[in-house]
Amino acid sequence: MTVASTLLRHAPWTDRKGRLSPLRLVVFVGLFLPAVTIFADLIFGPMRPEPFEYALHESGKWVVRFLLLSLAITPFRRILSWNRLIGVRRMIGVSVLCYALLHLGFYAAQENWHLGKVASEIVLRIYLTIGFVALLGLIGLGATSFDAAVRKLGRNWTLLHRLAYVIGVLALIHFFLQAKSDVTEPTLMAGLFLLLMSYRVVGVAKLDISRSWVLALCATISAALTAGVEYAWYALATGIPPRLVFLANFDVETAIRPAVWVAIIGIAVAMLPLIRKAFGGIAQFRPAKA
Repeated sequence: MTVASTLLRHAPWTDRKGRLSPLRLVVFVGLFLPAVTIFADLIFGPMRPEPFEYALHESGKWVVRFLLLSLAITPFRRILSWNRLIGVRRMIGVSVLCYALLHLGFYAAQENWHLGKVASEIVLRIYLTIGFVALLGLIGLGATSFDAAVRKLGRNWTLLHRLAYVIGVLALIHFFLQAKSDVTEPTLMAGLFLLLMSYRVVGVAKLDISRSWVLALCATISAALTAGVEYAWYALATGIPPRLVFLANFDVETAIRPAVWVAIIGIAVAMLPLIRKAFGGIAQFRPAKA
């Protein structure tokens, strides 16, 4: 077997038997697309006073988005009874680390590669300190994401990788503190994180996560908590009246607030078992071909 064939056999878009996996290929390409758009904007985009600011913010957003996506794999595998999803979890997790390192690199570039200043800012600014601690956690998870580490750590590997939830909290706090007054997207990401955590609570409570009423309950509670997080942020960290922000959740004609989006997404997820059951029933009673 040549080196080239060995590399192809262990490529990210192949399964454990070395065969092309359409799911892994689609995910692999999808994980690259945000980086491509970021660098395309950096090279061909408009001139800005701070050339790396857009790339810095976009890379940070994708860290949080892909981190939530990685946390969604396990519950969605159970909701959809689709075990092949677990095969892309590692790939997504490693991409979170790559985008976090890219995020740090853009910050260093924005500071003209004055690494001493970068280090001092990380120490002195609390939101940067929190972000850097999250990055260290991601490095630890990335370094132990390979098969050899899984075998060596045994049961401790699962305990170690539960740090992903702690890292998620730190990343969201960093996101909120960096966003300052307009926390629409951080609130949405926090709401989706709460939704994913509610699925985990369901698993711990030994409830059947494939039941639509359980998922709908998770959606309702998570949406309410999301509204509470947004209210608390505006009450404690800004001069914007939190009551007006809370009441905006009921004015969907003007804009759909994060809590409402969490409810919509959660209810959509709650419909998936019903859809799967309906299509499964259709497939079961479909007449055989002659």
